[in-house]
Parts: sequence; structure tokens; C-alpha cells
Amino acid sequence: MPPKKPIRVRIAPSPTGYLHIGTARTALFNWLFAKSQGGSFILRIEDTDLERSNIAFEKDIIENLRWLGLTWDEGPALEKSEYIGDYGPYHQTKRLASYEKYIKKLLDENLAYYCFCAKEQLEEERQAMLSQGMAPKYSGRCRSLTSEQVQSMITAGDNYVIRFKMPSAQITFKDMIRGSVSFDADLMGDLVIAKNIQTPLYNFAVVIDDYEMNISHVIRGEDHLANTPKQIVIQKALGFNEPQYAHLPLILDKERGKMSKRFAATSIKEYRDQGYLPKTLINFMAFLGWHPQDDREILSNEELIKEFDIKRVQKAGAIFNLEKLDWLNAQYIKTLPDAELLPLLLPFKPQLKDLPERTALKIIATAKDRLKKLSDFKSLTDFFFTMPNYNASLLLWKNTAKDKTIKNLKTILQLLPDALEIKQFAEKEGRGEVLWPLRVALSGKDISPGPFEIMEALEENETKNRINIAIKKLRGDNGL
Repeated sequence: MPPKKPIRVRIAPSPTGYLHIGTARTALFNWLFAKSQGGSFILRIEDTDLERSNIAFEKDIIENLRWLGLTWDEGPALEKSEYIGDYGPYHQTKRLASYEKYIKKLLDENLAYYCFCAKEQLEEERQAMLSQGMAPKYSGRCRSLTSEQVQSMITAGDNYVIRFKMPSAQITFKDMIRGSVSFDADLMGDLVIAKNIQTPLYNFAVVIDDYEMNISHVIRGEDHLANTPKQIVIQKALGFNEPQYAHLPLILDKERGKMSKRFAATSIKEYRDQGYLPKTLINFMAFLGWHPQDDREILSNEELIKEFDIKRVQKAGAIFNLEKLDWLNAQYIKTLPDAELLPLLLPFKPQLKDLPERTALKIIATAKDRLKKLSDFKSLTDFFFTMPNYNASLLLWKNTAKDKTIKNLKTILQLLPDALEIKQFAEKEGRGEVLWPLRVALSGKDISPGPFEIMEALEENETKNRINIAIKKLRGDNGL
């Protein structure tokens, strides 16, 4: 029996936009598959589209994959001035000599040819086929050009592309998720594989990259399914082995439509900026099209690696449930010690750094159980930093008179800082009559943490100051 081929998978984003939730989910499934099989996970930047590629997007992809913890296992060594980490990604633009070699091979073996057809000609052909109810494909007009004709047009400076001769064959492959899948290559027409000898297009470059990087499994989104037969025929023409394929289900919104920015954030950067934790997103994305054998909803990275089986990936679209994401993030936030939350909250409330750590941690404790996202912290705790200008009527509990409320607040002042005595006083006089005005006096809000939590964070002097302000507000209303 031949030795088992090493498991090697890759994620190959184009730096033409921020790291998208769909690309991140694909990276995660590749990473989980590699880790669960003892294999290698590789990052390759497909940057041959020079007009649209942007180094800012590449940096975003690198940074956010690392933030998620989806680190890759190999790559070119990095200079200190480059990204943090041991390895950089592979770049297609640094592999142009390889593409040129194989393009020339296909041309020399008459498996590819130069095409000089103008865009206007191609559009006329396309419209003619559509009008006849036919699937549009290239007619093959330039297939029969002689080498002399080709050389003459190149010398004359005529524009051209390089096309691959598609065979008249049925292309069948076994998808690890979808089973047997077939395409009729004859319906596709001759495929453009390069703009010129040195500028390959996607379906050609990816074949060369996967072969030279010994990729064993190609795990990618369902939107790439139609590319697979095109890549298989190129592999066969070059004598390459075919990797195993798995096409992941699309991510859909709650209406089962393609997810758009109107429904939810689409880039990892946006989720990060809103205050979602990386462990939350990993856990959430893992369940977009996959589930473990049991009903657990919260799994650590280690548990995901142990449980992951690509055979459990579903064919149907994966529904993106924003409420589920918020719930999951809240659970992860609750598990973090307050001291670990503090540096994570600083981007959302920079004023925390100006407080004694003891005070900052007390404030965090008042809001922690109500946080869905770290960004919620700002609105939930703003009254600790700037007291809102509330109306005196907010201090009144139901039908309690103002003078009674003032009396209760004065009693609280006398009982401070003894929380137990204040609680006993509230039980005697009525919890609503005592604790409602106390909480409003401390927060200026009708919805806030409990008064004793707020008192703990404000400490005695500020607590007294705010209660005195409340008493003055009430006196100003009734003239007492």
C-alpha cells in the first residue's frame, strides 16, 4: 500500500476587500480539518489582479486571521518590519515564473492557443446564442489560426488572451460533502486562462498553486463549484493529480437570501469593532453548516478540533442568526474574569484607564452580565463617568410623595456606608420607596444596575454627592 498523502489545505483570499465572514468561515473549516487530521494549513494571497488588489486589504486579512487564532503552518520567512508571526503568506505575484512555464507547456502541446477576438465580436456571439436559447460559449474561432498568423498578429501588437482547449467530455468528481458531481465540459467553451504569458487568470493559477504546494484537499464555498470542472480539465492536461474537493454551503440571512450588509456586518473587522470576541466568532462560524454529534452549543477550539468531521457538513445553506451570535458572545463575556475584560474594554471606554484599577473592575462587574457585545459597555456605564441631567420626577416610586422620598434619601445618607442597614431600612419602609429613588439618584436612569452594585463602584463620597443632588432636585420641584 502506498504511503498516505499528507493532509495539506489552504485558504486563498484575494486582497480586494476586507476579510469577509464567508472567507473566514472557509478558513476555519480548512483549519479545523487540518488540525483534526494532523495536517498543515496554508495561507496564499491571490494578488494577480493588480488593479483591484490593495495592501491595506491584505493586512486586514492577515491581522484578522491571526486575531481569530487561525494561524498557518508554513510560508516565507518574514522581515521584522512585516506582519507579526513566524511566517508570511505565499503570494501569487511572486510565483509568475511558474505560471509562465506551464502556460508555455500548454501552448507547445497545442492544448492552449492565442485568441485575438475583440470584445465586440465575443458579445455578438454571446447575444446570438442567447437569442437561440443556447448557453453562451466561445465559438472557437481562433483555434484554427496557424503559428504564422499568430506570430504576425502578435508582432503587429494585436490584443490577445490565451485560451485552454476544453475537451468534449463529461467531468465527474466526488465531492466530500455533495457526493458525485458531473459537468459537461463541452457546454463551457474554451476557457481563458491568461491575459498573456505572464498574467494568469484565477482558474489557471489556482491549479498550478495547488499542485506545487501539494494541496491534498480543496475546501471552499459552494460558489466555486462551477470552477471545479474547469480546474480538473487543466489538471488532467498537465498530468497533475486531482485533490479532493469539498464545497461548503452558502451563508444565508434569516430570509434564506444571500447575506448582505443590510442584514448584518459582513467583515470580521466590523464584528471585531462592535466588540465580539474571537472565540465567539470561531464557535459561531463553526456552526454555519456543521454541528457536533451532541446538542452542545458552546465548544472551545480544542473541542471543535476533536469533534470536527467534514462528513457532518450539511449541503443546504447555513442560516446566519444574529440573535444567536449575540447570545453566544454574552456567554463568552460572562466567563472572562473582570481583569481580563479590562484591556478588552479600553477601546470602547478609554476613560477606564484613568481610574484606579480597583474602581474600573467594580464598574465592569456592574455591566458584565448585561453585555452582548463589548461595545454595549459604553452606554451601560456612561453614568459612572458623566451623570445625566435627569428629571426629578424620575426619582419618585409610583405614588410616593416627594417629601417622603426626600426623607428616605436623607435616611440613606445617615446609614451610609452600611449596605446591610440600608437593605433593612428598605424592607421596613418598602423596597420600591427606598431603592428606586436611590438607584435613580446614583445613575440618573430608569434602567441600570442595582443601587448596591453602583454604590460599590462609586464609593462613599460620590454616592453621597449624587444623593444630595437628588434631594436638591426634589426640593426645587416642591419648594421644600
